[in-house]
Amino acid sequence: MRLDLDTYKEILDTITRNKSRSLLTGFGVFWGVFMLIALSGGGQGLREMLQNNFAGFATNASVIWAQPTTKAYRGFNKGREWSMDTKDIVRLRHQVPELDVISPMIFGGRRTTTRGTHTFSASTIGVTPDYARVAAPTLYYGRYINDIDMKQERKVCVIGKQIYKNLFPEGGDPCGKTIRVDSTYYRVVGVNYSSGHAVNFGGSAEETITMPESVLRKVYNRGTAVDLMAVTGKKGVVMSTIADRMRTTLARAHSISPEDTEGVTVFNTEIMYAMLEGLFQGVNFLIWLVGIGTLISGAIGVSNIMMVTVKERTGEIGIRRAIGATPKMILSQIIAESIVLTAVAGMSGILFGVGILQLVEMACTTDGMVMAHFQIDFWTAILSTMVVCALGALAGLAPAWRAMSIKPVDAMREN
Repeated sequence: MRLDLDTYKEILDTITRNKSRSLLTGFGVFWGVFMLIALSGGGQGLREMLQNNFAGFATNASVIWAQPTTKAYRGFNKGREWSMDTKDIVRLRHQVPELDVISPMIFGGRRTTTRGTHTFSASTIGVTPDYARVAAPTLYYGRYINDIDMKQERKVCVIGKQIYKNLFPEGGDPCGKTIRVDSTYYRVVGVNYSSGHAVNFGGSAEETITMPESVLRKVYNRGTAVDLMAVTGKKGVVMSTIADRMRTTLARAHSISPEDTEGVTVFNTEIMYAMLEGLFQGVNFLIWLVGIGTLISGAIGVSNIMMVTVKERTGEIGIRRAIGATPKMILSQIIAESIVLTAVAGMSGILFGVGILQLVEMACTTDGMVMAHFQIDFWTAILSTMVVCALGALAGLAPAWRAMSIKPVDAMREN
């Protein structure tokens, strides 16, 4: 069958002969493709939103903190309160050489922050510059805490997004300006736009003031205490393989049972990332299962309608056969009609799905920044188109085979 202009006109005439039936038949395919695109793009956006909660946090990291003991050990009853100190940094460095970054953190609690007439209650934390290698900040303005800030105990700070919006409602770069935390003044050196809703220490990152650990330690008289230890492994090190050694190192130094997994809590982020990855593998499988299932049901509808169409055109097909049309020509004609119907409906579904996803993406824009991209990639669209065309060809096989089996004499008699 030659695909020329006359052929396309004939296919279009056949499809539009019964507009309502063709429209309802194509809607099944349209809806199936739309569901596949919408679910795929929505799943991608949801995945990105969840990943943003962990954005910047190292995948090979562990977080260690102290809790009341749950086991009696060396004459101490369970339930004993204890805390880490700066000597634990040296212990971990010497006894667990697989560690790369060891960053202590201390919390200053919720503090009243003031600039002029503007006031905000913010969390305060003290960190070392290495903490940026554990949880990379998203700096909208300025810089992060550096080594000179630590050594010279500079009263500088990096503020979160909500603090910036409340204390600097006029906008602009706040770096170099001062804010007051309780009775102490600090110079702003950076604005951190990280959200990190799933990984927060001491409070939401958007409402946190980060300052040099050495400064917070002195201002709030924290001595040598360490509230939390964030560590990362060297390249190729699996954190779960050294978690017990880290726990044992700290437990022995503080007379805690090495088997007390709650007293010395070691949380590996690789577990969290593995769970997230497993979750989205299941979601992606479900999306394609639902989408392909809907497409197949639409294709079955196309096949049934084409079967009805072939039966209605029995006389026409008989005349074609009588004047020399070969079975191959009849087969090509029916399959082409099926492919065109499904392709047009499928492409409409893709365009409509992409349009809806674009509107959802626009709704997820904050401060001019897209929080998640609810879109499908180019190859997903190509694959969807190929699947639609393939289903269109399959849907036309049974009707085309029936049309081929029609004998000219029987068709003329029926006509």
